[in-house]
Amino acid sequence: MDAQAREGPRGRALRDAAENIFQELQEHFQALTATLNLRMEEMGSRIEDLQKNVNDLMVQAGIETSANEQMT
Repeated sequence: MDAQAREGPRGRALRDAAENIFQELQEHFQALTATLNLRMEEMGSRIEDLQKNVNDLMVQAGIETSANEQMT
C-alpha cells in the first residue's frame, strides 16, 4: 500500500489545501515579478530621460559640448 492509499480523508484534505495555497502563492509571486519588471523598465526609461535632460542643460550652460559637436 502506498502513502496516498493509506492517507485518510483528513490527510487528503490537508494535502489539497496545502497544494491550493502553494498554487496561489506561486501565482501571486509571478504577478509581483511581472509588476516589478515593468516598474524597473519604466524607471530605466525615466533615468535615461533625466540623463538626456541633464546633458542638454550642461550644453546650454556651456559646461559641455553637445554630442553632435563632439562628432565633428
